[in-house]
Amino acid sequence: MRVENDIELEKGERIISPESGTEEHGEFTLRPKSLDEYVGQKKATDNLKVFIEAAKLRGEPLDHVLFYGPPGLGKTTLAGIIASELGVDMRITSGPAIEHAGDLAALLTNLNQGDVLFIDEIHRLNRTAEEILYSAMEDYEIDMIVGKGPSAKSYRIPLAGFTLIGATTRAGSLSAPLRDRFGIISKFELYTTDELATIIKRSANLLNIAIDEQSLSELSARSRGTPRVSNRLLKRVRDFSQVQGSGSINMEITESTLASLGIDKLGLEGLDRDILRLIIERFGGGPVGIDTISASIGEERITIEDVYEPYLLQSGFLHRTPKGRVATPEAYLHLGLPVPQDAFVPEQLELLDD
Repeated sequence: MRVENDIELEKGERIISPESGTEEHGEFTLRPKSLDEYVGQKKATDNLKVFIEAAKLRGEPLDHVLFYGPPGLGKTTLAGIIASELGVDMRITSGPAIEHAGDLAALLTNLNQGDVLFIDEIHRLNRTAEEILYSAMEDYEIDMIVGKGPSAKSYRIPLAGFTLIGATTRAGSLSAPLRDRFGIISKFELYTTDELATIIKRSANLLNIAIDEQSLSELSARSRGTPRVSNRLLKRVRDFSQVQGSGSINMEITESTLASLGIDKLGLEGLDRDILRLIIERFGGGPVGIDTISASIGEERITIEDVYEPYLLQSGFLHRTPKGRVATPEAYLHLGLPVPQDAFVPEQLELLDD
């Protein structure tokens, strides 16, 4: 399988960020190559095995696929596995990289029969490019207008049968016409500690470094339910073990590394704790608006919503209410602060997703 990248993602280098970083393009690749190697998201992978096999038996392209969920959970990896299982090539791009309709048309017309086109952050496609996708996904053809004014001509260009795989952290931001054209839609959930321990053990074998069971448990517990974070932490502990230890990973070097990185027992780092302290100490525990939080800590709203909040919500430290974000009693306890008598209880208010 040939994989082509049309973009180079540049993200922050927070050690526990689920966003992709430059180190993932290094010498070692820890990504699984087949569905049998892929850990987690069992419901999605079990269904995909059936859909892929059926498409191969019919000799047809796989139906278009949409993956949604927090970053770092393996959406890009699974897209690559799908292409590998189908025995076809994959082109990789992202919504923000497709600035003009012609950019998308060039990608589509260069696909061969059965190929996979993977669009990350597909919710950020501009409207003109998105409208080209409608006919491409349904009829495998696109309409292009060449020229301007009275001399402009419309051409219908046939395309090879292809599979579009879209990935997004914000399924609600997709337009209904685009979302409805995906035949296979899978939601990605945060991983369990057992699943993360399996991933870390596999990665350690690929990196050729010994790791004990206690360290596996500790790293998986502090990985925020995200495989990308697990692999980053493993690499950082490996660095410390090679420089300050014996070269193998044990509990002592693991705890020392995580303490140096400022990652606590539940996987929270400094900025996560800063968000909770801000809500508790400056705004009386909330509710406080997301824009106020963004301005107060100097982070963009979209970063807070996509990177920080999912885990804080999942861990029960934060709730979203009609009036804003509210810290829970668990947040007070985790920070070692006294819980006020009027602390927020989830049943008090109707929760919203926004």
